[in-house]
Amino acid sequence: MAFSNEQLERYSRHIILKEIGVKGQKRLSQGRVLIIGAGGLGSPAALYLAAAGVGVIGIADADTVDISNLQRQVIHTTPDVGKAKVESARETMEAINPDIKVNAYKTFVSADNILALIADYDFVIDGTDNFAAKFLINDACVIARKPFSHAGIIRFKGQLMTYVPGEGLCYRCVFKNPPPPDAVPTCRQAGVIGAMGGVIGSLQAMEAVKFIAGAGKLLTGSLLTYDALSMEFRKVKLPARRDCAVCGEHPSITKPFDYAAAVCEVL
Repeated sequence: MAFSNEQLERYSRHIILKEIGVKGQKRLSQGRVLIIGAGGLGSPAALYLAAAGVGVIGIADADTVDISNLQRQVIHTTPDVGKAKVESARETMEAINPDIKVNAYKTFVSADNILALIADYDFVIDGTDNFAAKFLINDACVIARKPFSHAGIIRFKGQLMTYVPGEGLCYRCVFKNPPPPDAVPTCRQAGVIGAMGGVIGSLQAMEAVKFIAGAGKLLTGSLLTYDALSMEFRKVKLPARRDCAVCGEHPSITKPFDYAAAVCEVL
């Protein structure tokens, strides 16, 4: 494919990067990324992937925009209150970049539909806010051999890691099972600083861009944590393990399943 003059201008700051160039930008334009969750993490990730020119971006979320979302979910605006989040997100993304195609899925992601949802995408971004969804996304991506970015935020802290089949650990390797109900506070109870979603969600978009463009080193085999109060990032190398229930040598989990609804992730 050949870029138009307008596209060359739009992506000029990418194209002049030796790590991206015309070849990498073409890969982005042919890339397909699914974002599960149009909230605090999914919002900045979606904005930057749209701006980057990722050709097809799917976004899955069953909720509608609430005024309490606007403190951190920057893809939505006040007039969007009451609108389906996926429709609000699609309108904003298409306004940023008419080159892209946005697939909106107004649905709860479950064991019944997740494999079909992720099937046509090159990379998955976990923008959810609860343990049940995170384990579901992890297991489905491992089973389907789909790379994905995990992230979680609460209060002034955030974390992320990337899984690529055959490279490093999956989410279940690190966090074996969800915590017991009521063991940790919910985001509503504990709070979260709005800009934390921007920091961590943008890093998730960066991982997706690097994977599709073939640039740099991904966050595989490590967990990156961020404390905004102390302004400290910490990259923790994770120990290898072979007994993981889903990605280990003898997996006991061979198909996705649903946990009961769980609470927001905490570091």
